[in-house]
Amino acid sequence: MLGVLRRKAASGASSASVYGKSLYKLKSAVPTPRPCSAATEECVYVHIRIVEIDMCNSEALDMLMTHDDFDAKEGSFRQSSARCQHANLEQVTIDVNSPEAGVIQKFIAKEGDTVEPGTKVAIISRSGEGATHVAPSDDKASQKAPPPPIPAEEKKEKPTPKVETTPVVEKPKGSPAPPPRPSATEPQLPPKERERRVPMTRLRKRVATRLKDSQNTFALLTTFNEVDMTNLMKLRSDYKDAFFEKHGVKLGLMSGFVKAAISALQRQPIVNAVIDGDDIIYRDYVDISIAVGTPKGLVVPVLRNAERMNFAEVEKEINTLAKKANDGTISIDEMAGGTFTISNGGVYGSLLSTPIINPPQSAILGMHSIVNRPMVVGGAIVPRPMMYIALTYDHRLIDGREAVFFLRRIKDVVEDPRRLLLDV
Repeated sequence: MLGVLRRKAASGASSASVYGKSLYKLKSAVPTPRPCSAATEECVYVHIRIVEIDMCNSEALDMLMTHDDFDAKEGSFRQSSARCQHANLEQVTIDVNSPEAGVIQKFIAKEGDTVEPGTKVAIISRSGEGATHVAPSDDKASQKAPPPPIPAEEKKEKPTPKVETTPVVEKPKGSPAPPPRPSATEPQLPPKERERRVPMTRLRKRVATRLKDSQNTFALLTTFNEVDMTNLMKLRSDYKDAFFEKHGVKLGLMSGFVKAAISALQRQPIVNAVIDGDDIIYRDYVDISIAVGTPKGLVVPVLRNAERMNFAEVEKEINTLAKKANDGTISIDEMAGGTFTISNGGVYGSLLSTPIINPPQSAILGMHSIVNRPMVVGGAIVPRPMMYIALTYDHRLIDGREAVFFLRRIKDVVEDPRRLLLDV
């Protein structure tokens, strides 16, 4: 996992107390300057390490800094511990608190800068006294002093230049030349003033890069099937009140698909495996990644050891992780790993799609919207709530036979949830 260390320092901010707060959350506040002596003021050079994770590099692991010790003599942090993490497709912003009480004396890095590990981004005064803080924009303005005014005598001595007028030449009367006609091959481009150029966020750039790498690395193939949702929807309708009364969480359709996927993965373990060099790694546990769309982008929290969960535990964990993802409080550990992904595009109205594998996994299940369609049941045409499901898999590892059996198992379990109880 490629670790990229980055920090945004808020440009233009004045001094503010930084003890116990994240630097990037500081608000501008100009304190009243107080006199101080050199004996009472000590400037601390702080090395701040912010981790922005590339969540989907399957080729290598980088070191994720989990804790830094501050060295008062050196005026910097020293590495004390580290850990490696597998991660998914997204990035996470981690708050780093100031180790000392004081005020920011000067910002060294600008907002939006990408800094390397150990780079000084700010100077902190421990005492908080005698620091006159000037915003970077004010520094630039003070450096460029305006030129002295020109004396009035010199202004009078300079003669005003005379403007020479050229005689107007009359053009001969005649029909004006027609404007040149654009050739048929020239494209008619829209005017530039109707376009907007916005830089991509780092999250969007990493998502774009890794998804394209997934297409270039895997031998992607998608197989489809359709599921009759009648029995699962009836099960939900019959027991939703009792389920909520006992477990305190609503019974949704996602838990049924998670349990069906677990059953299919246990019957087809190759779908839960992954290629590592010249070897195949079979994983005897099931960590289900659930794709969640948030205002900031796509995140994929993981249900750990999902094979040990019942319906209520699955629903509770999905609700907890989804809430954290939307609030922006989800941690790296809650998104690291995952052996299989479920993506539900049906909540947005998607009828059919071919999802892309989330590296380093080998397959992904795509759910879609439920639509009433005429189906033949017992020789009669009746309306049924139907859903298309899709399985995209790495054909280097998974053959079409295993992929079709896997999707067929999900169809059987969803259409008749009693199979889970009887294990048939």
